[in-house]
Amino acid sequence: MLRLTWVQPEDLVGHELRQAALDGRDASAVAARWRAAGGGEAPLRAGASDRPARARLRALAEDLLDELARLPSPSADAEPTALDRIRALCPDWPPPPAASRPAASVSPARLEAAWLGRAAGCLLGKPVEKLPLTGIRRLAGATGNWPPTSYFTARGVPRDLLAAYPWNRRSAPTSLAENIDGMPEDDDLNYPLLNLLLLRRHGRSFTTADVARVWLDELPAGRTFTAERAAYRNLLTGVEPPETARRHNPFREWIGALIRADVHGWTNPGDPAAAAAQAHRDAVLTHTANGVYAAMFAAAVIATAAAGAADVHACLRAGLTVVPDGSRLAAAVRHAVRLAAAHADFDTVVDELHAVHSPAHHWVHAVPNTALIAAALTHADGDFTGSVARAVSGGWDTDSNGATAGCVAGLLAGSPAALPEHWTAPLKNRLATSVGDFDGTGFDALAHLTYREATRP
Repeated sequence: MLRLTWVQPEDLVGHELRQAALDGRDASAVAARWRAAGGGEAPLRAGASDRPARARLRALAEDLLDELARLPSPSADAEPTALDRIRALCPDWPPPPAASRPAASVSPARLEAAWLGRAAGCLLGKPVEKLPLTGIRRLAGATGNWPPTSYFTARGVPRDLLAAYPWNRRSAPTSLAENIDGMPEDDDLNYPLLNLLLLRRHGRSFTTADVARVWLDELPAGRTFTAERAAYRNLLTGVEPPETARRHNPFREWIGALIRADVHGWTNPGDPAAAAAQAHRDAVLTHTANGVYAAMFAAAVIATAAAGAADVHACLRAGLTVVPDGSRLAAAVRHAVRLAAAHADFDTVVDELHAVHSPAHHWVHAVPNTALIAAALTHADGDFTGSVARAVSGGWDTDSNGATAGCVAGLLAGSPAALPEHWTAPLKNRLATSVGDFDGTGFDALAHLTYREATRP
């Protein structure tokens, strides 16, 4: 029995009902019909339910997804997706760099630190992805690694604890400290590679359709998840961007676009507005509203950090300038930064973030995860180990959050030599991937390829 995750209609309805509640659509009548017909809630942590739906229930799911899409959204005016409307709601949208000033630049060494930081943060989070917060804390605590200052290990963890909180099944064989042999494949590294290909083929004036073409050429469908898989399916059925982000895609405000933002920041050092606009053209293939804002926020933060002249707090402020003031994402980030500044114990910050966001949001949603990244970077004051440890220790999408925090902190560190060796040495300057011809490429080589795009006129 093949249960394909993230695209089967009977598994999407529950997610769409949850998304409707977040953006204020009244879906109560649809929910009642779904439950009366025997429809279930969305799968809690995986992408597919255990059993296939009856043909009649699957057909109903298709109809209800269309009906839900037609419901008016009260949040649409305050949370638009079109770039011109987003800019109109950002009173502090950053101006372009002054013509009288030399353009900001980024060095290959800084970019290599960013690539390494992204990989190390992702690798730290991989074994505990999908685990509840309690499980992450107990597993790390059992080996004296709380808060985590090195990669997770199964050595010394009691068997009953491992049985209660098993490591991520796919990641443990490659991502626990005793198993690491280079950087294993992960979508958090695949997308930066795809965006390198995108820029090499189309330059920084690429279109959303160009993004789609690169994906269809280079990205195996089985390496996509959540919103990306829904958009990929839509492309294969003839749906064109930006409708690919909206049709039967309840994951359109999840974290997928954010994890694709790094290259847009790296190639626009010191120009957060250009980075955000570039990230927007990428993001709207798969996401809308807050899912797009998360990518724009990350790109602007990274672009500011890439220039090497700002501290982490200035970088985060730059990120907020490209997010609509009245959006849920902006409110969540501001709240997280305030919490991080107010509490010495980061576990207290995390507990408050979970109390606020977990009841309403899926663990992959962009709003809580972006807030956690901002809190981790703030609380660690940009320190590398502190940033990745805090981002992962907060749970939710652990590998993606660790990757983004690691990228920013790596840029701020400025060079590979400034990163602690116990994070970078296990990577062995080798990245596994199914994207293009990149399998086995070193992070130093990737830094030079990125530098070439960052300095291309």
